[in-house]
Amino acid sequence: MTAANPLDIYNAKRDFTRTKEPRGKVAKKRGNSFVVQKHAATRLHWDFRLEIDGVLKSWAVTKGPSCDPADKRLAVRTEDHPLDYGEFEGNIPKGEYGGGTVMLWDRGTWEPVAGKRADDLEDGHLHFVLHGERMKGEWLLVRMKGRPGEKRENWLLRKIDDAEAGQGDTLVERGLTSVLTGRSLAQIEADTAGTQSLKGIKGKAFARKMQAAKVHNARIGGKAQEKRKSRAAPLPRFVKPQLATLVDDVPTGNEWLHEIKYDGYRLLIAARGGEVKVYTRNGLDWTAKFGPLVQTIAALDLPPALIDGEVVAFDANGNPSFSVLQSVLKRGHGEQRADTPFHFFAFDLLSLDGADLKPLPLIERKERLEALLAHAESPIRVADHLIGAGERLYRSLCDAGQEGIIAKRIDDAYRSGRTRNWVKVKCTRRQEFVVIGWTASKAKGRAFASLLLAQHEGKTLTYKGKVGTGFDSGTMDELAAAMKPLATRDAPAEVPRVEARGAHWIEPKLVAEVAFAEFTGDGRVRHGSFLGLRTDKPAKSVKPEKPAPAPPPESGVKISSRERVIFPDSGQTKGDLADYYARIAPLMLPFAANRPVSLVRCPQGRSRNCFFQKHDSGAFGDHVHHVPIREKDGGTEDYIYVDDADGLLACVQMGTIEFHGWASRADAVELPDRMIFDLDPDEGMDFARVRTAAADIRDQLSAIGLVSFAMLSGGKGVHVVVPLTPGHDWETHKDFASRLAHALSAAEPDRFVATMSKAKRKGRIFIDWLRNQRGSTAILPYSARARAGAPVAIPIDWTELSGMKDAHPFDIGDAETLWERSNMLKGWGFAAQRLPQL
Repeated sequence: MTAANPLDIYNAKRDFTRTKEPRGKVAKKRGNSFVVQKHAATRLHWDFRLEIDGVLKSWAVTKGPSCDPADKRLAVRTEDHPLDYGEFEGNIPKGEYGGGTVMLWDRGTWEPVAGKRADDLEDGHLHFVLHGERMKGEWLLVRMKGRPGEKRENWLLRKIDDAEAGQGDTLVERGLTSVLTGRSLAQIEADTAGTQSLKGIKGKAFARKMQAAKVHNARIGGKAQEKRKSRAAPLPRFVKPQLATLVDDVPTGNEWLHEIKYDGYRLLIAARGGEVKVYTRNGLDWTAKFGPLVQTIAALDLPPALIDGEVVAFDANGNPSFSVLQSVLKRGHGEQRADTPFHFFAFDLLSLDGADLKPLPLIERKERLEALLAHAESPIRVADHLIGAGERLYRSLCDAGQEGIIAKRIDDAYRSGRTRNWVKVKCTRRQEFVVIGWTASKAKGRAFASLLLAQHEGKTLTYKGKVGTGFDSGTMDELAAAMKPLATRDAPAEVPRVEARGAHWIEPKLVAEVAFAEFTGDGRVRHGSFLGLRTDKPAKSVKPEKPAPAPPPESGVKISSRERVIFPDSGQTKGDLADYYARIAPLMLPFAANRPVSLVRCPQGRSRNCFFQKHDSGAFGDHVHHVPIREKDGGTEDYIYVDDADGLLACVQMGTIEFHGWASRADAVELPDRMIFDLDPDEGMDFARVRTAAADIRDQLSAIGLVSFAMLSGGKGVHVVVPLTPGHDWETHKDFASRLAHALSAAEPDRFVATMSKAKRKGRIFIDWLRNQRGSTAILPYSARARAGAPVAIPIDWTELSGMKDAHPFDIGDAETLWERSNMLKGWGFAAQRLPQL
């Protein structure tokens, strides 16, 4: 994304004899503009651009910005653009880079929130405020972790929950015209004014025009030849699909995207122009079953491609219905009524134009899929997804009576077989069972009373109970006909005598899908309801699906001995601690990253042999960094610092529980930027006195012009945190903190003490100002504590302090709760303020 001239890449990609886009020149006059351009290129997207250092830093937002704080939008970093591009609206010629129609969709100014800088962008995050015609309020850009060797930068754009936030996709749904000219995309595309003409052009000018046309024709001809060549690639072969593992919770974190779990048949579609084949998940050729769908895909005239997806049919209420899908298929040859058509939801692209796309990250495969099917219309759709916010999607689908969701790691390659990188979370229990028999019905007109079910457990076919509901008369007749030729004398599985009484046995070849409430203690289906026969999978593959724990967030650091208990009183393990830090890292890193730290390491658990460590000889690995710092004796030592989640986890892998940070950054060790007053109460003191003391100190700081913030230490006290603009030295920093603490102690000696002596602390609160000396540290926000119950230090709002009963209300099991409450803490710990004279 960078070059000697930041616009060299921009200029190299464009032929300015053909495109009306402005040439790239770095502006000398600097400002703070931003623009968003709606861009109908190969695929529709929104180009989000911020003016920084004389250019427009740019991201392609694939679905457009969302005003919903729960909706994280993928934003792919692109080349820097010139400031003049902020006024560009029009058509980029087809065949040129970015060919298509550009609309000026939004514009205005921006600035970082208080305490943040535009330079934060280089650290992979930017918290800023927009003053646009459509985009307003606070926003956040966060760079996602890239794979080794990955060239492009994936970021997430998210709205902060403020007065300008909303729900749904109202920004892009309502913003349909240009903020510059009021035109729609279609009107802009139809405007051909400015198209080059040879009329009246002679001599050298004519020669130049003809040469440009020759170059253009060669380029277009080359592309046409490439297209013809791509058609020469063979029809893609079947590939065993990637399968999802059943889990009991929705995985969390920005490394997951979430899709609807459709209630249909999994299909892989191989297409090459008018040639189309449809495969089941087991490689059966079902092309003949989906005639109209095949015709629709053939009409798209696609290059050779292998597409993964799900075919569904909708019921009268507009919900995907497996039984409706089966009824359509039973009519044979893909015939369908207008009210029950097939719909194919494509969610992955495995190959294109002869190129194997399986090694690419999922998010990139989905982008290529969206581009491939950009002009497809119903019944062909690209499955939508959400990045993060899976729990919200899951709850809404369950409330609507849907099956559940599929969660997929956003940067993972496509891997055949069942993996933990694709997981499914179901609203209700649904599994496949082998039909091993049936019982006769006494009711007139019923072909049978119930079906007997089983599943393969290892090499044994194990009885799982009966299902007697979910059949209509037509379904019963079809099942009876399917079971008749499979009749056998012997039971295929061991069935208790009382349940086998009156049963008729069949060979275990039919697979039924059944919804049920639960398995009973003896492994029987409870409240089962028949959904349909599965003809797309063999009976021998039917095994119980047992939900596993949701996968922890992915990391480049392997955590060994995850099951080791390090908090013996609560039973929480090293794995639990690692999962907490992985999940909470985005909240913690603004305070912990690039800051010298001292670690509390407890390799055998919190109750055995814990110690401080601030130096590292290299044992922590590449994710933990070193900064040389001058010691009192004049020599230098390498101190530890981290700058990402993997750094935190590398420390946890080495037995770290607590993180304590300096009051300065690793790149400016001699310039403190944070003052901390640690209120340490005498043993047994009522916490209400500590709360009141913290509020009073806040008021004292406010009286001299300093904004402060409160943090519960995770122990027994409260930290009053004063963020500062660097500019003074350590001596000034220490002197200010000392004089303020001693002044408060002198004013109320029965309440406060400013010395460490425990004898003088009796019944008082020690205002620990010693955290503000060079080399001293304080517990970092969101750090766990090596104490009973695995508590954590948490930032809080002053308004909620009065309701806190102690200084350790949350523990490492509360990561999701801490994320939920983080919206009310925006701006916590950041303020641009100089240290005043005291």
